[in-house]
Amino acid sequence: MMTKRMTVQDFRSDPMFPRIERAVAAILVDGKVVAPVDVLVRMDILAPKDLENWRFGRVPYLERIVQGSLSRLSRLLRILGFHCHDLKLVPSQTAYVKWGKGERTPLRFTKTGEARLEKIYARHFVWPGKGPFHPPRERSDAGA
Repeated sequence: MMTKRMTVQDFRSDPMFPRIERAVAAILVDGKVVAPVDVLVRMDILAPKDLENWRFGRVPYLERIVQGSLSRLSRLLRILGFHCHDLKLVPSQTAYVKWGKGERTPLRFTKTGEARLEKIYARHFVWPGKGPFHPPRERSDAGA
């Protein structure tokens, strides 16, 4: 069955959206940066120990240790991007390299290593404001 491609107009109606929204809100309570891997951990789709194993290069690529299908994961990343855009968070590419001793080699997110997907996983969303994060106010026509 082919599902309709999610858009910026309808992503909030996706059943996964409330969980993503809660995960992002929880991350922003303590910080200014939302990383897809942190959202996956918050949603219990990625175990912290598995994330650590990947960071130290013990797992060849992140998708191998994420719970659920790759199509569900792709949908999650798309919703995350739309939601972070709505929160006025600024996208920022981040280099993921192996932790620990030895050469700091780049880490892979996907089995294929497709550049477009690797970029999506490595994109962090940063709150550019001074002080702690606060959600943008809804626009009202009265003040316009």
